[in-house]
Amino acid sequence: MRIAITANGPGEFAGWVRPLVGALRSHDPGVEVHVLAVPDDFASGRETEYLAQLYPGVQGYPPSAYVRLALGRPVDGLPARVDRVQYLGGDLSHAARVHTRLGGVATSYKFSRKKYAQTFACVFAVDAANRQQLLGWGTPDERIRVVGNLAIDGALGEAAGAYGDPPSDAARDGIILFPGSRKHEVANVVALFVRVALNLRRMLPNVAIAFAGSPFVPDDQLRAALARGGEHPLSYGAPAELVDGEIVAEGQRFPLVRAAMRAAATARLAVTIPGTKVIELAALGIPAVVCTPFNAPELVVIGGPLQYIGKLPVVGLPIKRAAALAVARRFKHFAQPNIDAGKDLDVEIAGTLLPSQVAHVAAERWNDAAWCAATGAELRALYTQHTGAAERMAAALLEPVPA
Repeated sequence: MRIAITANGPGEFAGWVRPLVGALRSHDPGVEVHVLAVPDDFASGRETEYLAQLYPGVQGYPPSAYVRLALGRPVDGLPARVDRVQYLGGDLSHAARVHTRLGGVATSYKFSRKKYAQTFACVFAVDAANRQQLLGWGTPDERIRVVGNLAIDGALGEAAGAYGDPPSDAARDGIILFPGSRKHEVANVVALFVRVALNLRRMLPNVAIAFAGSPFVPDDQLRAALARGGEHPLSYGAPAELVDGEIVAEGQRFPLVRAAMRAAATARLAVTIPGTKVIELAALGIPAVVCTPFNAPELVVIGGPLQYIGKLPVVGLPIKRAAALAVARRFKHFAQPNIDAGKDLDVEIAGTLLPSQVAHVAAERWNDAAWCAATGAELRALYTQHTGAAERMAAALLEPVPA
């Protein structure tokens, strides 16, 4: 069986691609997997390198290789035909183009559009709510298959050491900070969270505090961002250094853990920005203070035309800033567990955030051990039924392709 997968950024590779490829190889060690990273502003550029290190024998291709394929040119190592093409992130058009070039049966995960109603033979859904979304996007009901949230398997697998990471006590019964891995997050949110960590150290001097790193962010990029203390004047960051796997600022040292879920599994609380990590933390039963900073909304990566409008000289950034704030006002929740539960579980704070404000809220939550335990249990229960999504999806993909 030959399977081609399209994906884009760190969240999709870690949360979706990683557990699915592992399940595919567990079901069939002989399966041939080709993963194409597609052009995307969310990407770090290190996705396929990370995947190749994790799964020797899996073929990964950078966005430049996808562009060659899309233009009808040959790509070294990529077969002329595959049995299946699976969408796991990025623009749907890229998966459709790969399907056109390589043939096979095309399937998607979580997303589709009316124009692709006949392209995808099956769309794997996260849950019943996602099924309703897909029906609204024109996907025939008989082509929808609910399998669960792949990110849950990714988080549980990482926490258990399934990807070869050693255990970590860096945040045991303490606080772990997730500042993000996208370029603008590394440039600004990391610095903001350094100042948050310094405030927390003063408020909770004996509590373990650690940073969640990302395998998609190289040390030199992180080191440069730490030295600057934030690119934007409203990042309110503190300059720091990266020394022997620790972030050092004002004489204080904070461990940096690349396999973040290994450390998060023993923490009492997390401080994070919105994204896949909030769901993964919930699956582990770790409550979070979810920060949505609008300190510099013009820097946020937004899918679609608005991202390119923001690059126009003079008028682009003000337009993008205003649009980003207008969109944000429409949402009651930014944390996906709160959206899924229909109520406040994780604590959310949004706006122009000050480090002292974030630290105060986090310290207050950490000190309420009963709240942390009760909320953690409720968060874990919210996603229990998703466990095994990768196995279910892999089994479906490895079913014989109709002649």
